[in-house]
Amino acid sequence: MTSVTFHTLLWVVFPYMVMVAFIGGHIWRWRFDQFGWTTRSSQMYESKLLRIGSPMFHFGILAVFFGHVIGLCIPEEWTDAIGISDHIYHWGALVLGIGAAMATIGGLLILLFRRRTNSWVFGVTTVMDKAMYLLLSAVLTLGMLATVVVSTGWSGSHYDYREGVSIWFRQVWSFHPSAASMANAPLLYQLHALAALCLFAIWPFTRLVHVFSVPLGYLTRPYIVYRSRGSAKKARRGWESIDF
Repeated sequence: MTSVTFHTLLWVVFPYMVMVAFIGGHIWRWRFDQFGWTTRSSQMYESKLLRIGSPMFHFGILAVFFGHVIGLCIPEEWTDAIGISDHIYHWGALVLGIGAAMATIGGLLILLFRRRTNSWVFGVTTVMDKAMYLLLSAVLTLGMLATVVVSTGWSGSHYDYREGVSIWFRQVWSFHPSAASMANAPLLYQLHALAALCLFAIWPFTRLVHVFSVPLGYLTRPYIVYRSRGSAKKARRGWESIDF
């Protein structure tokens, strides 16, 4: 297999295979496994570490997501047009990106420690959960390394992902991706993208489906009214005396 064919399979064919698995998997899961469409909450087994790790992870991953939306979807010409220089853009992305990544990774480490050290929580961890956590950890770690080592120039050469990875990402959605855009990217960026594609491929078959469970019904459901029992006499627990 030539290198051209290999990169074509990797960066042209594989993304669409993942897209089919992602969309088709969610449709299948919704039709045949709605009762399993859940996070399988383990809060009842342990809550102290969960109260710390879960907000860190979820708020951090939201910041990472919106950072990727800006970095991958907005062309460089657009930021230049509104007066944001490359220097300001990259330093802003570096500072905010590292902060979001540290919060996300820190929260994930707490959740993994909780899941591994608590026998009850570990007992309800499925094989797909383990695969998901492994890939998620790889995606976050490789993304952090790519940002710190490559984007800052610590590796000896500076790489602007907006001139390669971002172009390839937008081309995927316009259905004419160029394999060369990713083939010429540094290895860390390639590994980061591959790990992310693998994560999206198994996404529908893991607890990550809860991302698409938006409780819109809460906006229109009736209010829940709580009423006090007032001065009603409370029953006393224990034996009651019997008059003869």
